[in-house]
Amino acid sequence: MPPEQRVAVFDNDGTLWCEKPAYVQLDFIVRSMAQAARADPKLLAQAPFRAAHDGDLGWFGSAVTEHYVGDDAMMREFAGAVLHLAAAEAVEDYAVRVGEFFDTARHPTLDRPYPACGYAPMVQLLRYLEANEFTCYIVSGGGRDFMRVVAERMYGVPPERVVGSSLGLTYDSGRVVTTAELEIFDDGPAKPARVWSRIGRCPILAVGNSNGDIEMLEYATSGPGPGLALLIDHDDADREFAYTAGAEQAKQRAVKEGWQVVGMATDWAQMFDD
Repeated sequence: MPPEQRVAVFDNDGTLWCEKPAYVQLDFIVRSMAQAARADPKLLAQAPFRAAHDGDLGWFGSAVTEHYVGDDAMMREFAGAVLHLAAAEAVEDYAVRVGEFFDTARHPTLDRPYPACGYAPMVQLLRYLEANEFTCYIVSGGGRDFMRVVAERMYGVPPERVVGSSLGLTYDSGRVVTTAELEIFDDGPAKPARVWSRIGRCPILAVGNSNGDIEMLEYATSGPGPGLALLIDHDDADREFAYTAGAEQAKQRAVKEGWQVVGMATDWAQMFDD
């Protein structure tokens, strides 16, 4: 296959809380919500702000898990709170805030600096594919502009190869700034559509770990030529976490479709770079 057709896409769910899938970005958002609630106690009337203020991380884990089983009631509350925080901010200023957070904060459960939370096998696979003339992209439900900062630091993936959820943007006096409107939530069926929109090619390799990745995995194996779908199973309670919530449907589809399931406990000799 010519190099220009070798495209691989990776979901980037990253690190976890309370045996539930979450993004590094979730920690950033929760801290921002807690700060906003301290500054304006009226926000405590809203469940996401109250949970952030009280340190109730389980509320956010439940919102993500409920989303992956098809119930978006809590996720809509969460999204509304996120949009409330999304006052006009220049994209460069936002990137600086994200970079400062990522470089200084520690994972709340693993107690590791976030730059040390990247999965070593994921990095190794990225480098292997690049050495074999693949073009690799991060494709996730996480925020695109947040992940652009994190992906470059953690995985060596440049900003132009990050596809994700995004707020609206507008131009104001020489700067691009955010708006309090959701442009796209890049999850489920939106992922392959977004891949085509941003990349213009169907990937021949896709790596995911949740129900929100089913369509992306399916897309990579539905082309006219060969395709490979890898589903990561978070089953290592000793080195990371063991959970199935939010990935039940993906595991069932993997069995049905013959997708390759990669167990962290059995297939990964190394979890993190120490």
